[in-house]
Amino acid sequence: MKKFLQGEIILSSFIDARLNVALTFNVKPESETFLEDLSPIQNISPLQAEASVDTYAEWDTWDTITAVKNAIERFHNVILIEANEDALNKLKESKPDIVFNIAEGFYGLSREAQIPAILDMLNIPYTGSDPLTLATCLDKARTKEILSYYKIPNAKFIIVDHTNRFGEISLKYPLIVKPVSEGSSKGIFSSSFVKNKKELNAEIERIVKEYNQPALVEEFLPGREFTAAVLGNGSEAEVLPIVEIKYEDFPEDFIPIYSYEAKWILDTKENPLNVFSCPADIDSQLEAQIKETVLRAYNVLRCKDWSRIDIRLDKNLIPNIIEVNPLPGILPDPDENSCFPKAARTAGLSYEGMINKVLYEAAKRYKLV
Repeated sequence: MKKFLQGEIILSSFIDARLNVALTFNVKPESETFLEDLSPIQNISPLQAEASVDTYAEWDTWDTITAVKNAIERFHNVILIEANEDALNKLKESKPDIVFNIAEGFYGLSREAQIPAILDMLNIPYTGSDPLTLATCLDKARTKEILSYYKIPNAKFIIVDHTNRFGEISLKYPLIVKPVSEGSSKGIFSSSFVKNKKELNAEIERIVKEYNQPALVEEFLPGREFTAAVLGNGSEAEVLPIVEIKYEDFPEDFIPIYSYEAKWILDTKENPLNVFSCPADIDSQLEAQIKETVLRAYNVLRCKDWSRIDIRLDKNLIPNIIEVNPLPGILPDPDENSCFPKAARTAGLSYEGMINKVLYEAAKRYKLV
């Protein structure tokens, strides 16, 4: 059996033959400069001409796609398949042993489920969660309804769309208003933090108009904020070292949330924000509470192989789930703030080891190892 070592973590029992792995992805339009060692891939739809500033925030750059490809390629054969209209035929023709999926999808509120649904239809194994979990977790309201049913703490909320006529609400200001089905902080700006009904109405109107979807309105959680990377499945799933997001050094005019402006404008590779601490400086009791809450959410939502889960403390210092991300961001450069790789490095996993650990967990789940 093939064994490989990253740091002091051994991923064993990989099969002797190299696997044929397809890497499915979506690339940011501004990154459409093809690398010499990669085959040309069909250009993105010209819809970007009418796109919002954050339309493609969820998609990856060539730096990330190439880093994932190189990590897998050390042990396996890799082909690249862009998650566009040609993906179905390319997957049928290539017949990979397994797919490493980081595709965010093109259209609709269930877009992250598109590639996994195709793979299920073709009976091809793949990394990460299934279509039901991906579609559920992208819908923040459905996620919160499930968490609430299982009594997993999360902020009080309502959903408002253009068909709703709401008057006085029972939620307590300040509130956070965000699109119900977006990731990568899309639609979340400084104006999303509202203190009165006038501001609330303006934010709901902005989201419904710009994102063509309902607005999720939540009570603001005033406590410390954390994010937790999870690797594995079921009872064997583990939480990597917890990351804390600190807001003390934010500019005075920025609200204490990791908004789109903070994530993609303030926090750049050239001038990274010094707001992330890993491992988080917390006592053992709070660490245990966070891990328990995270793993309950992970398993209740039936996440597979990996996810990143965001947590914030409420006024009673109880960990609340903010968001569940079954397709976590994985920027490869340590100088960029990307929480899943940051947690993995703290745990002793290199970027290459992290990617292959995810692939191993999926291969084990499908009994390929």
